[in-house]
Amino acid sequence: MAERVHATVGGRTLSLSNLDKVLYPDAGFTKAEVIDYYVRVAPAMVPHLDDRCITLRRYPNGVDDTSFFEKRCPSHRPEWIGTAEGPGDRNGTIGYCRLSEPAALAWAGNMAAIELHAPMARASDIESPAMVVFDLDPGPGTTITECAEIALWIRDTLAGIGLSCWPKTSGSKGMQVYLPLNTTHTHEHASSFALAVAQVMEAAHPTLVVTTQAKAARKDKVLIDWSQNSRHKTTICVYSLRARPQPTVSTPVTWDEVADAADGVPLSFLAADVLARIDEHGDLFAETLTLVQHLPTVPT
Repeated sequence: MAERVHATVGGRTLSLSNLDKVLYPDAGFTKAEVIDYYVRVAPAMVPHLDDRCITLRRYPNGVDDTSFFEKRCPSHRPEWIGTAEGPGDRNGTIGYCRLSEPAALAWAGNMAAIELHAPMARASDIESPAMVVFDLDPGPGTTITECAEIALWIRDTLAGIGLSCWPKTSGSKGMQVYLPLNTTHTHEHASSFALAVAQVMEAAHPTLVVTTQAKAARKDKVLIDWSQNSRHKTTICVYSLRARPQPTVSTPVTWDEVADAADGVPLSFLAADVLARIDEHGDLFAETLTLVQHLPTVPT
């Protein structure tokens, strides 16, 4: 029988198990360290998770073994973890977990939910995206260096029409650029706008940018995955750990750091790095929660 430990987080008592289990074999990073990271990052992370339908990606035997996505919040969850109705199968809805406090993040970590994924819409209005995402996915022959260069082009293009955006690493190979809206839009409008911007990038830089998912078209190019703005799609949450050999994190970065990355400076952060960055800079993604912006109409 698994050894269990009772811990109190934010006034909640949790039963935790197998705390010494190594979930990142190359790094020797244990389940206890995963939980500790999520509890410590919670003050910055929870505002970005609250009122979202969170999909858990669980790695019960660590990052080197199989994983599974869990959309429907487990029935064995504590009674204080709420659910939110979100897109399900066959156009129905299912109840996703709402991770709205530090203890909820500790609970998810205890289930080896290493990665947390969220949609663009808030649970309170799943038909209206709160932001637009440009997911930059490097194909064979490209790296985050090329992603950073394209992120700068996207930033400058959006600035030209009066819109502000924020970058973060994916915690894996690429990065994302987020355009906050916090106003009523449709998913179709967000997707069509993201596609239009991606196509502008592709037309201007055809040797580096691609907008099609076809693998054959992606060699030596970066995919701007505009389709992540579909109603049913999710992207990795800001501050989420990633299931890589090392415990890397999807990390908010400054545009100066993106510019340095475009010049070849590494842009990757471990859990400990991210906690130190928050201590120094606060939440670099905070403004995405409140900034009100309106998308222009996309010609059809």
